[in-house]
Amino acid sequence: MKTIKGPAIFLAQFAGDESPFNSLDAIGAWVSECGFKGVQIPSWDERLFDLATAAESVDYCEEVKGTLAKHNVELTELSTHLQGQLVAVHPAYDEMFDGFAVPVVRGNPKARQQWAVAQMLLAAKASKNLGLTDHATFPGALAWPYFYPWPQRPAGLVEAAFHELGKRWLPILDAFDEAGVNVCYEIHPGEDLHDGITFEMFLDRVENHSRCNILFDPSHMVLQQLDYLAFMDVYQDRIKMVHIKDAEFNATAKQGVYGGYQGWVDRAGRFRSLGDGQVNFKGIFSKLAAMDFEGWAVLEWECCLKHPNDGAREGAIFIKDHIIHVTDKAFDDFADGGSDEQANKRILGIN
Repeated sequence: MKTIKGPAIFLAQFAGDESPFNSLDAIGAWVSECGFKGVQIPSWDERLFDLATAAESVDYCEEVKGTLAKHNVELTELSTHLQGQLVAVHPAYDEMFDGFAVPVVRGNPKARQQWAVAQMLLAAKASKNLGLTDHATFPGALAWPYFYPWPQRPAGLVEAAFHELGKRWLPILDAFDEAGVNVCYEIHPGEDLHDGITFEMFLDRVENHSRCNILFDPSHMVLQQLDYLAFMDVYQDRIKMVHIKDAEFNATAKQGVYGGYQGWVDRAGRFRSLGDGQVNFKGIFSKLAAMDFEGWAVLEWECCLKHPNDGAREGAIFIKDHIIHVTDKAFDDFADGGSDEQANKRILGIN
């Protein structure tokens, strides 16, 4: 068994224009002071990171790692959640997702998709140059507007969507394979890969690609009412990354999983800071220890109530206290009386 690494933190929700959140050096000092040992960097945020330069320059990558090392912090993974989303966008969401792209390709879905794919290829090269083994992203979605079967879906609609999704991602997965990096899709509502079945459908379309893996985040499964501990058992060989994020689901007489179009505070299902929700983290960390998980425990802070600074500081302590330092011996070794082949045969009555 292995002791999971951490605590680490995803910086997307914290990066900003004011110090200490506006540069890698300053935010590195801040996360270290909060108690984190690693950071997951959003590759689209140029205040913290230059993806194109990292894809071309090993020296720049060493500089990035050195900046963090000054504060005793490691780089855990890069994220391309926003760029990955744009690999596949249903026309219904064109305008709402346009802001994820650079201005020059906005309003042009074809150019935007080409830009997104190019970003993913840069991320593969950058991850290799940084010595990383895993990468976080979204898969995008073509079928999501039809997740509820009303009106009745035309025969073959979902199959066509997943065929196209697989077609778009297969060459990207091949590029990450060349780089020696796993692509870890966050299983998330709004993505075509939003549960175990849809992940399997996608996996089939990318020919069971070895680099097609999962970023496990239990909070999204609480909101969907999925059995997230059983999910870990089923997909443990594909879970290469985890986001440690809490959530709660409190159904009422008036709303359930769809939330009645309400804002986050008023929804039945909502994200919470670590320890304030319903996720069974003791169960999750126990399974991570038992399954020899090799990655990092990364806090993704999202909460509709608590201030982010408090959520971060409390989250570092929460993760540290939940990481299981795995044992190197069996608890009942003291009672081991020793054995050999002949003794075993005598015990079993075998002549």
